[in-house]
Amino acid sequence: MNFGSRKSLDDTEINLIPFIDVLLVVLIFLMLSTTFTRLTELEVQLPTSRAEEMAPRAQDIVVTIASDGRYSVNRQPVEGRDTAALVLALRQAAQGGAPEPTVVIAADAMATHQSVIVAMDAARQSGLARLAFTTQPPSSP
Repeated sequence: MNFGSRKSLDDTEINLIPFIDVLLVVLIFLMLSTTFTRLTELEVQLPTSRAEEMAPRAQDIVVTIASDGRYSVNRQPVEGRDTAALVLALRQAAQGGAPEPTVVIAADAMATHQSVIVAMDAARQSGLARLAFTTQPPSSP
């Protein structure tokens, strides 16, 4: 007995329309996210100083930082490149001087940021709260 016709299994197809819809949504998401990442980039231009040159004062403590990370305090080299050695040198330089000396940091242009931060931290640990930085005027063409 034959009650009806059977459908053959050869007629099945994969529906690609939902797959294309998902890919379109992913494509739109990627296009929007790459646009936002471009907006987060920063262009940094470091400032130059056009201020008048001030004469060094006797109560200033000058910390010089070389490009390789060596320190000197008032033209006296500091043994070691860590915070503790710089704190000791700053405390010795501050003894017998003005009550609130200014620490002037003269860092080489190629000195690392870390070496400048170490100098600032050593000044704070020494109890010297007044800081200044030396700059050079921009070169004229």
